[in-house]
Amino acid sequence: MLTLWLATVFLLSLFLVRRLRSPVAKLPGPWYTKFTSLVLKYHEFTSNRRLYIHELHRKYGVAVRIAPNEASFASLEAIREIYASGGSGYDKTELYDLFRQFGIKTMFSTLDKYNHSQRKRELADRYAMTNILRAEHISAIEDRAKAFVSRCLAQRESVDIYVWLHCFALDGVTNFMFSSGGLRSLDLDKDFEIMEELTYHQSLQKNLLQYYLPNLAPYFPSRLIPRRAPKTNEYVLKMAAQQAPTQHSLVGKLARQDSPLNHAQIAAECKDHMAAGIDTTGDGLCFLMWELSQPRNRRFQEKLHEELWCAAKDTPLDRLPYLDAVVKEGLRCAPPIPMSFPRYVPGGGRTIDGHFVPEGTIVSCQPYTVHRLDDAIFPNPDTFNPDRWMQEKGAAERNRLFFAFSTGGRGCTGRK
Repeated sequence: MLTLWLATVFLLSLFLVRRLRSPVAKLPGPWYTKFTSLVLKYHEFTSNRRLYIHELHRKYGVAVRIAPNEASFASLEAIREIYASGGSGYDKTELYDLFRQFGIKTMFSTLDKYNHSQRKRELADRYAMTNILRAEHISAIEDRAKAFVSRCLAQRESVDIYVWLHCFALDGVTNFMFSSGGLRSLDLDKDFEIMEELTYHQSLQKNLLQYYLPNLAPYFPSRLIPRRAPKTNEYVLKMAAQQAPTQHSLVGKLARQDSPLNHAQIAAECKDHMAAGIDTTGDGLCFLMWELSQPRNRRFQEKLHEELWCAAKDTPLDRLPYLDAVVKEGLRCAPPIPMSFPRYVPGGGRTIDGHFVPEGTIVSCQPYTVHRLDDAIFPNPDTFNPDRWMQEKGAAERNRLFFAFSTGGRGCTGRK
């Protein structure tokens, strides 16, 4: 019995010494984060991780320890090191395995930089501005925008723009991906059902359970299993099998005759882009329209209306500076993906913003904090104010800290 007790004390002491001697332990942060990640996991499962980490940054500064093997940063130096060093930054963590489609790794869920770059070459030109601004793509967006306005005008009182903006986003992204095979969820009930299937669920916690407890996942009851998307899957598999897709569509590129991708990989990539496009665009536009509708922000709405009203019909979008400022401020205040983008520190360890961090440590930045922490660059950071982007003073600093789409070679492909 004494031997068992001594062995337990020895192992516990060894555990504590290792934790305390770790370079991560030298980062500022709550004392308990030196020993356990349970507090962080609690905030993940209660959908409060983003605000929890933000409050830690407000208390401890631009670098903070959030778990024994995980740290969060919120500085330009850290962003460049983690996400842009070597072109593509550090490798992604296994968290991104949760975003496989049909059990297949896509460009987004590929963890290492090399395989990601190989996949990115297959579709990067689809997201080049020259392709995005093709007449057929612009025409589809205009058609869906008119359908959205018609839906809003049909309501006599208040309008649930969350619903119709997610329809608009889904129709837009599927028309871009599949051209004439795109959805019309603003008009058709059967397509509306796909929007509901993709949007109205809370599967992140269920996915996290599978991530943290993979050995137990096969035994989970049905209520703990992420919701399936049979209608979406059927639609995507059908579209990915088109015999003669439109040349300038995403599926047209992926399904070309000399493509290295098979049908399942093409379908997985398409579903990934489809799922990514609906919530990010729908949520971002919903927040932006809500902010513009507030009486306190009427002056911003009037400035935007004046610019759009006075501009010639064929004015390029990048020649509308106040529209750009409004959209940018919406993405600053409510980035569609506000949470951390976790990465592994490479072999040998790295110095991040003056702090040495050993290899294998999980490091990240989160847009929500990057856009708020430095109030010298973003005064009154919690206030929606597009005018801040119209000021010449500090413009370079603001743009460098704009992190809504991440940055580097693994930044959002659809940012344009």
